[in-house]
Amino acid sequence: MKQEVLYLSQADVEAVGLSMADIINAVEKGFVEMGNGRVEMPPKPGIHPGEGDDNFIHAMPAYIPALNSAGVKWVSGYPPNQKKGLPYIMGLLIFNDPETGMAKAVMDCVWITAMRTGAASAVSAKYLARPESSTIGVLACGVQGHTNLEAMSVLFPLKKVMAFDTSAEQAQNLADFAQNKLDIETEIVSDPRKAVTGCDIVVTAGPILKTPHETIQAGWVDEGTFVSCVDFDSFFSRDALNEAAKWTTDNVAQYTHYKDGMGYFQGCPNVYAELGELVTGKKKGRETAEEKNFAANLGLAMEDMAVAPLIFQKAVEKKIGTWLPL
Repeated sequence: MKQEVLYLSQADVEAVGLSMADIINAVEKGFVEMGNGRVEMPPKPGIHPGEGDDNFIHAMPAYIPALNSAGVKWVSGYPPNQKKGLPYIMGLLIFNDPETGMAKAVMDCVWITAMRTGAASAVSAKYLARPESSTIGVLACGVQGHTNLEAMSVLFPLKKVMAFDTSAEQAQNLADFAQNKLDIETEIVSDPRKAVTGCDIVVTAGPILKTPHETIQAGWVDEGTFVSCVDFDSFFSRDALNEAAKWTTDNVAQYTHYKDGMGYFQGCPNVYAELGELVTGKKKGRETAEEKNFAANLGLAMEDMAVAPLIFQKAVEKKIGTWLPL
C-alpha cells in the first residue's frame, strides 16, 4: 500500500461541490448513529492561549463505523481575529483509514466547520421548529449567520430574513447573500429585538463568550419560535433562556464539561434532550405550536467525520487536491 496523503486546501474543499442538502443529510445520519450509541467520540480537550478567556484550540476526534470514518480536527477560535483580517475559526482535519490508521487526507476545516454547523442547526430545527416557519431572524451576520441561514432555507419555506449586526457591512453582506443566492427578502434592522420578536426561527451566531452580553431579554422570543444558539448562551439573559419549553444540545457529556468545568451555560435550563435522541425518536421534538424550543449545539467531531468521507471521495473522483508522500 502506497503511503501518501491527499492535501486539500480550503479552495480544494469548496471545489469538491458538496451541497448544503448533502451535508444536512450526512450530519443527520451521523446523529442517528450517535443516538443509537454507535459513535466513539470523547469530549474535546482544549487549550486557551493568548490574552482573554475566549480563545481556544480544540482537538476533536471521532469514529463512525457505519460511515467508515475516523479522524480528528484541530481547530481554533479566536474572537480578536476579525481585527487582524483572519477568520474567527481556523484549523485542519485529518481523515484516517479506520482499518490501518493511516492518514488518508489532510484538509482545511474552515469551510467544513461552517457548513456542518449550519447543518446541525437545521437538523435541530427539523425536530423543534414549526414546519411552516417562514421568517428567520439572524443576529450576528458573519460566516455562521450565512451557513445557518442557508441550511434553514433547505428545510423551511423561508420568505423573509431580519438581519441584525453591529457591523453594517456584515449585515449588508448577509442581505446580499440571502437575496441573490437564496432569493429571500431581507430587512436589515438596527434594533436587535426586531430580529427576534415576530420571527419563527431565530439564530444567534456571534463569538462564543464565557460572559454573555445578554442582549436578548425575556419576552422577546414569541411563542412557537425555535432558537438556535450557535454562540452558546452569549446573546441571552438568563430569564430569556428560562422561557424555553425544551432546551436541547448535541451532546450532554460535552455540555456538562463546558458548564461544570469551564463556566459556560450558567443559569441555563436543564437539558431536555440530545439531538441524537430527537432524530432516533427516543425523545419527542416539538409537541405543541406554542413551545419556545432552543438548541444550544456545541459542535461535534462526529459532524466533521460524517462530512469528511464525502469530501475525500469526491475529491479523488474529481482529481482535486495534492497527493503528498508520508
